[in-house]
Amino acid sequence: MPSKSKKKNSHFHGLRTVVYFVRDVKKARAWYIKVLGFKPYFDMPQFYVGFNVGGFELGLHPDNHKRSKNVGGIEAYWGVSNAEQAYQRLIKLGAKPGSPIQDVGDGIKVGVVKDPFGNLFGVIENPHFKIT
Repeated sequence: MPSKSKKKNSHFHGLRTVVYFVRDVKKARAWYIKVLGFKPYFDMPQFYVGFNVGGFELGLHPDNHKRSKNVGGIEAYWGVSNAEQAYQRLIKLGAKPGSPIQDVGDGIKVGVVKDPFGNLFGVIENPHFKIT
């Protein structure tokens, strides 16, 4: 259960940006426009493409071949209202199934797909977590 206390002097303020390294930024940009339903706020495919997703950033970075095989076990989860619907929509848009939606306790549901560019894309339906 998440803590209800607020630490005013915390060094960390929550997730801000998740960067996906992709070989073809233009294709990735087009796919994420379909997924998100809107265009990026920062759009320079030769350097970086950034989407503002509910106050958080999903960034697409041209793969410099130094990071493409260095996933490091990182999974970022994006909040959704209905995890199963979001998961199925991502599959229909070309993502590969990863971890299917599961209830991890207390009504929290998570799942992970692999986008067409090899990045893990997690969704989370968490009725207890609210941005403050």
